[in-house]
Amino acid sequence: MVADTIHISLSAETIFHVGTFAITNSMFTSTVVSLLLIVVAILANRQLKMTDRPMGLQNFVEWVVETLFTLVHSITHDLRKTNRFFPLIATFFLFILLNNWFGLLPGVGSITKDTKSDKSEQIEESTQKAEVSYVAPPLFRAGTADLNTTLALAIISLLATQIFGVHAQHLSYFKKFINLSSPMMFFVGILELISEFAKVISFAFRLFGNIFAGEVLLVVIAALLPLGVPLPFYGLELFVGFIQALVFSMLSLVFFNVAAISHDEH
Repeated sequence: MVADTIHISLSAETIFHVGTFAITNSMFTSTVVSLLLIVVAILANRQLKMTDRPMGLQNFVEWVVETLFTLVHSITHDLRKTNRFFPLIATFFLFILLNNWFGLLPGVGSITKDTKSDKSEQIEESTQKAEVSYVAPPLFRAGTADLNTTLALAIISLLATQIFGVHAQHLSYFKKFINLSSPMMFFVGILELISEFAKVISFAFRLFGNIFAGEVLLVVIAALLPLGVPLPFYGLELFVGFIQALVFSMLSLVFFNVAAISHDEH
């Protein structure tokens, strides 16, 4: 049956353990993506030192860096802010984009890791009471298709916003949260505080929902109509993956920039 070939799990699944620490397929994929980014950066940096004439990988990396730097500067209009925000914004964009697109590669979701031996005792006990169907979890799962990853990214963005705000305005930054000059301003401060935490929920669920829903769509379409039909949807998901990475990065940049402006300048 078609339903038997579809395996969808809302949460990431454990594929192996390091000691007592469980490694999930989304963590494993995020690690692969991080290592890939590090290797590309090292190779481009080495090539930059070895030759004065840009070529190949160095050209591509310089184009990506220059494009992102120009985009950040178009929002901040301040070179100091651009230099301060650019490393984190570029990291957000590249990490999210590669995770989004990694989930579309052939083999992601279809290459499985048999963890049955790790759970043999539990399965034997359960089979005595009821019939159990075991489905091996996929070895790879896009990191952004795991709510834990998107939540971590959102928290990092929120913390960075506060750090940049305090760095630019010092202790006066907290006036927008705690203002006792009038009952109205105190209420506005409470709303500002609530909005900061609402950003985490918005960031995390927007990115997770779009990427996870896209992967589910591709799995279902491929199971029902496997010959050629999923190709347009893959193109759509490439576009969605890019847009979601851009939206997360640009919203973070706007929040960073606003936090670094005093309340009187808003």
